[in-house]
Amino acid sequence: MKQKTFYTCQQCGYQSPKWMGKCPDCNQWNSLAEETVAVVKGKGRAAVSTAGSIPLRLAEVQITEEDRIRCGIGELDRVLGGGVVPGSLTLIGGDPGIGKSTLLLQASDRLAGAGKVLYVTAEESARQVKLRGGRLGADAAELFLLAETSLEAILERVRELKPDFLVIDSIQTIYTAALESAPGSVSQVRECAGKLMHVAKGEGIPTFIVGHVTKDGAIAGPRMLEHMVDTVLYFEGDPGHPYRILRAVKNRFGSTNEIGVFEMREQGLAEVANPSELFLAERPQGVAGSSVVPSLEGSRPILVELQALVSGSSFGTPRRTTMGIDHNRVSLLVAVLEKKVGLSLLSQDIFVNVAGGVRLDEPAVDLGVMAALASSHLNKPIPPRTILFGEVGLAGEVRAVSRPELRVKEAARLGFDRCLLPAGNLKNLEAPKGIELIGVRSAEEALEGIFE
Repeated sequence: MKQKTFYTCQQCGYQSPKWMGKCPDCNQWNSLAEETVAVVKGKGRAAVSTAGSIPLRLAEVQITEEDRIRCGIGELDRVLGGGVVPGSLTLIGGDPGIGKSTLLLQASDRLAGAGKVLYVTAEESARQVKLRGGRLGADAAELFLLAETSLEAILERVRELKPDFLVIDSIQTIYTAALESAPGSVSQVRECAGKLMHVAKGEGIPTFIVGHVTKDGAIAGPRMLEHMVDTVLYFEGDPGHPYRILRAVKNRFGSTNEIGVFEMREQGLAEVANPSELFLAERPQGVAGSSVVPSLEGSRPILVELQALVSGSSFGTPRRTTMGIDHNRVSLLVAVLEKKVGLSLLSQDIFVNVAGGVRLDEPAVDLGVMAALASSHLNKPIPPRTILFGEVGLAGEVRAVSRPELRVKEAARLGFDRCLLPAGNLKNLEAPKGIELIGVRSAEEALEGIFE
């Protein structure tokens, strides 16, 4: 056995036999760190035969419905696809202080009613976790704490305790003695995650792993980490707002379109069963530049307020500032308003904001953005009980969007009495009681219907 030294990029995992100031793969500066591994001479790894490794016809493969375990937090169960799947490996990432540990401690307390839960805290002491648990009301008898950073010691305690659920907080602080590199390095994260995956799959223990994020918002460590796990969840939120959104970007057992909404309180994270009412609670009435759009997140429609401010520019190049929505999409809609509708906006400073700290990605909010911009520019408020949605193309046409019935039903439930939507969505769409549906084919027709 001999030692081999190489340099690994801590951002992308690129390996080099010598140190370089700039990674040639991801172009990051000063990201290569020295790592040492033990190389054992031999004839190579022996082939391992596993049961059932013979070719099978697709029709002969037997499948069984996975029995999901409800964790007692409805928003978390929704994002996971209906509950925790036995033997699953779930990775949760998010900014520091966003509430990852709080959410998992609350979930562990609820899951302790269905079996033993081992909560491994590698960043805090057991006393610190106990103080947080007292504030959250977590006092389940089957919830066990382990303050440990050695992976070998953790796996030994897992074999002794035989827990039904395992939580690792966090993967960047766990290390294995088989590698000499520092905790959090690419090789350490990859090796520790691989061994935890074998434990989760081999023993059937649902495992939750907390992952740190980089300054760009991506989970730190090798990209392979996200490929190894079954589910990747991101905990998002604006530090200036108490609301938190749990979003799935990968889920082998369910949809990746579902989101969970929480509110951070003194007693921990509280579920928000009706986020539409929450986001519209402080909406101003009779003010120009404000519109309401129904955004669809998975199977849940959420009504949010779009705010726009258009003012004269004192510089040669006008500013375009957006929060919660794609900057390029707003620039495209401004050009459509200028060319197809006839509003002079290219020389104006434009600011667009999604109230409540929500981020909107779907094109169905295009019509709402255009209406808010036109309302601010013309200084004419949109009727307060009017809602609108639809995708806008470069020719100024309004295109149909998915699931219009859910959007309209949510708007009618919250008291809106008028809805402008694409004419293509009016086919076979029954209007709920108390709301008028108006189909539009172009952006110009939509603005005429709003400001008539």
